Amino acid sequence: MNIDFSFLTWDFIRGFILNGLYFSLVLTLVAMLGGIFLGTLLALARLSGKKIFAIPAQIYVDTLRSIPLVMVILWFFLLIPLLIGRPLGAEWSAVITFTLFEAAYYSEIMRAGIQSVSRGQVHAGYAVGMTYPQVMKLVVLPQAFRNMLPVLLMQTIILFQDTSLVYAIGAYDLLKGFEVAGKNFNRPVETYMLAAVVYFVICFSLSMGVRALQKRIQIIR
Repeated sequence: MNIDFSFLTWDFIRGFILNGLYFSLVLTLVAMLGGIFLGTLLALARLSGKKIFAIPAQIYVDTLRSIPLVMVILWFFLLIPLLIGRPLGAEWSAVITFTLFEAAYYSEIMRAGIQSVSRGQVHAGYAVGMTYPQVMKLVVLPQAFRNMLPVLLMQTIILFQDTSLVYAIGAYDLLKGFEVAGKNFNRPVETYMLAAVVYFVICFSLSMGVRALQKRIQIIR
């Protein structure tokens, strides 16, 4: 079998790849922001000491972390339309599923970050008259985010890789773009090789950026 990349032109990139890359990046960004927000709430609920909040949050986190993401994607895509009476569409289904799923992972990261903050600082906040929400907002969470920022970003890189799983519901992501191109040009081997290279370049570059940020944070400390 001959390997031929002669189809690799700007028209190929514009026609098949850019739209998929755009959706993958948007999905990653939205799921990251939504996941961190929901994950922080889940982490605070688990650390609240109140069973009415802690137990449901723990069940949510443990359940989603125990199920393969592709199964959650399929369940949400197939079952939610039956409940609401209309289809959500592959793109919206992917966005909602990834946000809810990633929240479970970001929750554990944020919980570790919150617990890494010295209890002495929490008590100091109470000593000057702060309430629990004020201590969390002004003292604990800013430090937790800084401490966990490299880990949060590494999880986001994993999230970007996982966006390729939306092929299961037909969403047009980066990998889908390469797959469609492979069928159109009858060059599936070459297009999947290119897909692997593109994913590697993006993820490796981001990983190097996270490492540089981690070293800078350590110096600041």
